[in-house]
Amino acid sequence: MRPLVVALSLAAALAAPAPAQTTPAARGVSLHHATVHYGKWLTAGAAAAFTVMAVHEHSFSRRDWDGLLVICRSADDACARGSDGRYVRADAEFHYQRSLYYDRRANRRLLGAQGTLLVTAALFILDLSGRNDEPDNIPFSPLRVTVEPGRDGAALLGLRLTF
Repeated sequence: MRPLVVALSLAAALAAPAPAQTTPAARGVSLHHATVHYGKWLTAGAAAAFTVMAVHEHSFSRRDWDGLLVICRSADDACARGSDGRYVRADAEFHYQRSLYYDRRANRRLLGAQGTLLVTAALFILDLSGRNDEPDNIPFSPLRVTVEPGRDGAALLGLRLTF
């Protein structure tokens, strides 16, 4: 759980504007659009963090399952089960229960990853729907016309064409 907390706090710190910067509303971007724009990356990071944690938990489950298989292969009756369905040998039951425990944890983290991935996809779609396909206003004009006052009340007209 600790890597998720670190990843979320790091993403929140990176998404927060520095004090010297202008706020999104001052730049002409709504708070809703800024939340969607940066939130999609936060949720994508959370999905990746949940996936990494699930892989970590699965490796623990796999280790205990392999330990159970070693016990079962050691003797013919090593993996005998009692009438209640539990392993007779305590160490075999221990490995089995721990394997189940870590497997459930991995499943919960994978469900969390899938949920945050769905939220990420929705935020990406919302971010695309709020965009304008027109290019930004770039102040480039090849033709410049200037009017300046001249002598005796005359006006000087200037024309400049850049290539």
